[in-house]
Amino acid sequence: MAGNSQRRGATRKPGSKKGATVGSGGQRRAKLEGRGPTPKAEDRPHHVAAKRKRAASRARTTAPRTKRSGTYLFGRNPVVEALRAGVPATTLYVQSKGDADERVREAIELAVTSGIPLLEAPRSEMDTLADGGVHQGLLLVVPDYRYADLDDVAGASLLIALDGVTDTRNLGAIARSGAAFGAGGIVVPSRRSVTVTAASWKASAGALTRVPVAEVTNLTRALTDLKKRGFTAVALDADGGTAIADVPRDVWRDPIVVVIGSEGAGVSRLVGETCDWRVMIPMAAGQESLNASVAAAIVLQRIHEART
Repeated sequence: MAGNSQRRGATRKPGSKKGATVGSGGQRRAKLEGRGPTPKAEDRPHHVAAKRKRAASRARTTAPRTKRSGTYLFGRNPVVEALRAGVPATTLYVQSKGDADERVREAIELAVTSGIPLLEAPRSEMDTLADGGVHQGLLLVVPDYRYADLDDVAGASLLIALDGVTDTRNLGAIARSGAAFGAGGIVVPSRRSVTVTAASWKASAGALTRVPVAEVTNLTRALTDLKKRGFTAVALDADGGTAIADVPRDVWRDPIVVVIGSEGAGVSRLVGETCDWRVMIPMAAGQESLNASVAAAIVLQRIHEART
């Protein structure tokens, strides 16, 4: 009959009732309490932002070595030329599993002979160190360039001064021409001027080890100082009044400092007024000014011819 079933669990114990019992331990109250502000997306373990943050952290932990100090030369020819010239390098990076031709083998041999440490690195790390440049599996670390003083180069009979030249590749190319034609140094102002960089080393093909670069505070005062020491200052100027072929050979044979201006503005007014000669290189009508390094090579060859 109803209520008299003997099935287990069908009867209710005396004193029991439906609903919450007294002394639940505050479980239901805890469910009603707030849980604080919503965590940031990157702090939620399963959120895509948190996964991205963990991946970035792992990348920083395992990131390849990056540039700290010094100049980085890369490319097989520039590296080999620099090692042949005895550039004071600190490390040679060689790409692992890369194609090794004669230049790579020569670079390794020169580095070992000179006591330069060798490091093998994967291509991804080489790409990072070269900052996207074409390294061809070789990268040479050179200490930061130490500039000479004017007194260090004033003993030469041929100097080159750069006025407003800012392209570092031009500096390297001018140094290469200077080495070829007997220049004893390059003078650059410390402000708003070119500096020795990896591009300079690469363009110079090691010539910067043979032609020191002197840094001066004021180029006009430096030229005045050189003139007092017996130098003749010759500025290359597209609007100059004297053609290069009309300069007396005796001028080229004396101690001389050749001043090269920027391609656009040329030699500045004060520097031009300080120079003894303002020389032009004749060109075909309607042509723009020559590249600074090309103009320098032309006048340096002229000086070398006059002296020999």
